Amino acid sequence: MCGPIAFVLPIPKGNKFKSIFGTALYHTGRILSYSLIGLLFGLLGRGLYLAGFQQRLSILIGVVMILIILVPTRILNKFHFTRPLYLVIGKVKTKLGLYLNKSSFKSLFLIGFFNGFLPCGLVYMALLGAISTGELLDGAIYMTVFGLGTVPLMTAAVFLGNFLKVSVRNKIQKAIPIFVVIIGLLFILRGLGLGIPYVSPTDNQLLISNNPNSCVTE
Repeated sequence: MCGPIAFVLPIPKGNKFKSIFGTALYHTGRILSYSLIGLLFGLLGRGLYLAGFQQRLSILIGVVMILIILVPTRILNKFHFTRPLYLVIGKVKTKLGLYLNKSSFKSLFLIGFFNGFLPCGLVYMALLGAISTGELLDGAIYMTVFGLGTVPLMTAAVFLGNFLKVSVRNKIQKAIPIFVVIIGLLFILRGLGLGIPYVSPTDNQLLISNNPNSCVTE
């Protein structure tokens, strides 16, 4: 989701300072939305027993990501449980479309802010970490650091995108669903706990209590 948006950002042309400042505002908006989501998921993880929970959640997210890509939208819309999700995503996309047609610092900040709420496999992966912190503030900090880590590559996408031909951009957009499916499969592998280092680790039966520094393993 982020790449194609970065390619078409209404960055001010002809002024280096305005270009850099506008890009910084875009990143600030994204990181702010990530931090707010981190607050929610950090609170969600507070006081929960996460032994096995993260793995089941990982499998569920992986399956949902793959279904969204492979199953036509008209079929998914027949199921009531998908309608709220698509309603929210639709409103976010509408806002993004509105601000992408405006060239101002305010628009760049709001594009980044709404961009942060779009579905993204890497964000889902980071949210698993935010849940495991078990604390509201720690979850926000976790997602803030995640957002900061995306700045270099996203900045490159913003500036290099102007030099890419339309045909190249189209190929990149067509490749995105493939990468989403691959990430979804990695989520499922992670959840299966097959004992593959870094890819599918076994469940360490982590217990999150009110004290985030305490854990129980068996």
